[in-house]
Amino acid sequence: MAAATMGAVRVLCGAEKERVVGAHKAPGACPRCGGAVVAVDVESERRVLGLPLCLKSKRKYSCTRCLRRLVTLCG
Repeated sequence: MAAATMGAVRVLCGAEKERVVGAHKAPGACPRCGGAVVAVDVESERRVLGLPLCLKSKRKYSCTRCLRRLVTLCG
């Protein structure tokens, strides 16, 4: 019963779906292990009541050796 309720809440409030658009090698090395860095382009789509609300594109960086997610520092 609780799982069905959570599913209904996700549909009404707007669940977010992500899909990978592309991946490529990024410059630099992982500060933890020195492994290669990969950049993954991800599109996320938020829907409310089945209707698309917004589409966002993000670029996520991670290490290929230790699988650690890396964050860029701006400014």
